[in-house]
Amino acid sequence: MPEKETVERAKEDLREGKSPSTAAGEFVHEEIEHVREGKHGARSAKQAIAIGLSKARRAGIPLKPPAKGKTSEATRKSAEREYEKGQSGKHDEPSPRASRAREKVLEKEPRSAASHRALSAQTRSAAKRRSKEDRQAAAKKAVRTKGKSGLREAGKKAARTRAAHGR
Repeated sequence: MPEKETVERAKEDLREGKSPSTAAGEFVHEEIEHVREGKHGARSAKQAIAIGLSKARRAGIPLKPPAKGKTSEATRKSAEREYEKGQSGKHDEPSPRASRAREKVLEKEPRSAASHRALSAQTRSAAKRRSKEDRQAAAKKAVRTKGKSGLREAGKKAARTRAAHGR
C-alpha cells in the first residue's frame, strides 16, 4: 500500500495540471526510498521504477498502460489490469498472504538498485532510446510549463551540472 502522503502529493500534481507520468513519479520516488531504507530490494533500477508505476496505476493515477510492442505482452496485460482496477474506484484489500510472499521475495534482492549510480545508468539508457526530436519536444514543453521561477531553478541546476562535469 502506498503511503497517504504519496497519494496526496500525486493527486496535487494532477490538480496542478501536471501529466499522469509526473504524478506517478511520486510513487516511483517512494519505491526508491523504500529500497534505500532497506524495507526491501529490487533486482534493478528498472524493477524499482516498475513497482512504483504499478502502485500509481492501482492508486487511481490515470497512467495509461504501455503501447503494444513497448514491453512484453505479460507486462502490458498486468498494467492494463492495474489501470482498470485503479480507475474503477472500488479497492479490494490486498491478500495478506500474497503481500507477505511478495515482500519476502523482494527482501532477498539487492539494495544497490536504488543507488545513485544505478539510477543514473537507467536514466541515461532510457534517454538514449528517445529520438532527438522527442527530447527537444520534452524540453520545449518544460519551458512552457515550468514558469519563470522554475526556469531559473532549472538553469541554475544545468549550470551546476556542467560545472561538475567540467564542461
